[in-house]
Amino acid sequence: MTKILAIANQKGGVGKTTTAINLSACLAASKKKTLLVDMDPQGNATSGLGIQKSSLKTTIYDCLLSTDNFDLNGVILPTEIAELFLIPSNIDLIGAQVELVSLPKREFKLAETLSKTQNFDFIIVDAPPSLGLLTVNVLCAAHSLIIPIQCEYYALEGLGLLISTINKVRKTLNPKLFVEGILLTMYDPRTNLSNEVVRQIKEKFQHLVFETIIHRSVKISESPGFGKPMILYDFKSLGSQQYIKFCEEVIKKNEKASLG
Repeated sequence: MTKILAIANQKGGVGKTTTAINLSACLAASKKKTLLVDMDPQGNATSGLGIQKSSLKTTIYDCLLSTDNFDLNGVILPTEIAELFLIPSNIDLIGAQVELVSLPKREFKLAETLSKTQNFDFIIVDAPPSLGLLTVNVLCAAHSLIIPIQCEYYALEGLGLLISTINKVRKTLNPKLFVEGILLTMYDPRTNLSNEVVRQIKEKFQHLVFETIIHRSVKISESPGFGKPMILYDFKSLGSQQYIKFCEEVIKKNEKASLG
């Protein structure tokens, strides 16, 4: 069975897209056939995998507003990693926010799109940094979600609103949705602030927090500019090794869940 994982946080700058790209790449490198779906109109997950947004003829926008006979295979793109594929995005997706409003079952357009995919072990969806209709589509399509939180002062600000939205979606639209876990990002072990944020989040959310913590890293910041995930940009770097470890946690958690 395909596992659909959303990477979501309405707060920008928390490492959401970075996590989506690197988790997808590490899953694919682990021989898990993986599809990354870029649901952000900024298209950063698309460019972060080396795809030129200006050259795209079809994107996730076309999928969401398509008819039943739409050929999804024409949108899915290969990447540098053999088992990793991408449904790209660009600025056209902004229009979907308005155009979806008048459509029946508007919250389930992404779920309908992903139901047409075949033979993927994981589908990772990079949600936009908002709580609008695109994010609601992501939450309705996903089995679970990972919430990246940066180890900074405003880490918990807005998290309550996101949890509230998740609970509303679970009650009314997607009862099977659950939080897979919280990933701490941009950690600087030299600062008291980072350590205090880690302590607070672990104390508040306990078992939901992944063991792996992603450190603040120049290499991680550089890699999107080269259109490469960390394992291709600098495999031996700390950031690369941390995302590999995080991927192993995700795989282990899902294998355990599948066993009952």
